[in-house]
Amino acid sequence: MNILVCITHVPDTTSKISFTDNNTIFNQANVQYIIGPYDEYALARAVELRDAIPDSKLTVLNIGEVETETTIRKALAIGADEAIRVNAMPIDSYFVSVQIASIAKKNSYDLILMGRESIDFNGNQVHGIVAELLDIPSVSPVMKLDFNGNTATMWKEIEGGKEIVEVNTPFVAGCQEPIAEWKIPNMRGIMGAKGKPLQVVEPIEVADLATTYKYELPPAKSGVKLIDAATPELLFELLKNEAKVL
Repeated sequence: MNILVCITHVPDTTSKISFTDNNTIFNQANVQYIIGPYDEYALARAVELRDAIPDSKLTVLNIGEVETETTIRKALAIGADEAIRVNAMPIDSYFVSVQIASIAKKNSYDLILMGRESIDFNGNQVHGIVAELLDIPSVSPVMKLDFNGNTATMWKEIEGGKEIVEVNTPFVAGCQEPIAEWKIPNMRGIMGAKGKPLQVVEPIEVADLATTYKYELPPAKSGVKLIDAATPELLFELLKNEAKVL
């Protein structure tokens, strides 16, 4: 089985976020980057499938500039056989999806896994767009993934429960916990990752369909207002006129 896992290079959730140039550019200074957590679940399950299915190969793909190669090498250390980096900033979901689909068309992957969403923009769009561009099924968010021959059985989270889906390869899946446990690279994997192939390709041209106007941080948390139990009507007044939730 030929498996592709798409990984994102995203800020660690402990990093302090700020913007520059009148809030139009994300400030990358002093920001620690990691593999997207949902992508790590996808990668962990892909490693398990590669090891369980004979004659399988696992490739990781990232759309990013040279600074993402540290993140890619970690994915190789976790267990991927090879990597591809599309040498471009991931401008938006459509741009990223077109690059992934272009690589997928050239390499005929049986299975394309990625996280249900990235944790920077939380768009939850790429898996669906990629599948549409390739004219193959897309399932997300996938919590369990098993194979019987070329047929996959997946558990998908839905409102109030779960849905069991069967689909034949090829297909795209957006993954989340508990599809697999994260894998921590050991020393052997880290040393071996240095010698694994990392191919760098240039992006294909994509029309600009969206423009980022500016970024805004969430408003700072305000102080708590205590309402005397003897005046409950004041609580309703504040919820309606100040909080505007009624």
